[in-house]
Amino acid sequence: MSVKVLFIDYRKCVGCATCEMICSLVNEGVCTPSLSRIRVVRNEKNNYSVPITCAFCDKPPCAGVCPVTAIVKNRETGAVEVRNDLCIGCRQCVQACPFGHMSFDVSKGVAFKCDLCGGDPECVKFCWTKAIQFIPLDMALDSKRRTVAERFLEESGVI
Repeated sequence: MSVKVLFIDYRKCVGCATCEMICSLVNEGVCTPSLSRIRVVRNEKNNYSVPITCAFCDKPPCAGVCPVTAIVKNRETGAVEVRNDLCIGCRQCVQACPFGHMSFDVSKGVAFKCDLCGGDPECVKFCWTKAIQFIPLDMALDSKRRTVAERFLEESGVI
């Protein structure tokens, strides 16, 4: 079985927030970005939008600091998941995440983050620009390598 990853091509993101809305709707029953497991970072001055979500670290710092082992790595999907029934709301995981992906639901008193929708991410299905894809790791790496090579050739004046 090939490992699949969320691959985000920021060049295709138009900042529509469809991913945020569908994520919060599917997971919380309401459309509100603050409860989304994916966030679109926007910079109007420089005209860019970048969807940001969990990096699904092999050795997740958020899990390492959880005093009650409420954060576990799902071996089937590769997702790092928060077990709400065990979470004590200490927010150590929020502070430990080097990417700012872990969130906290104040009304429920628990941490939350992307869990890949059980291996079938809804944000991918609704991203009409295809900025977010759920693809095999080798395909994601090939795409990144091509992008780096093209940038190098452009900067070198070859293309």
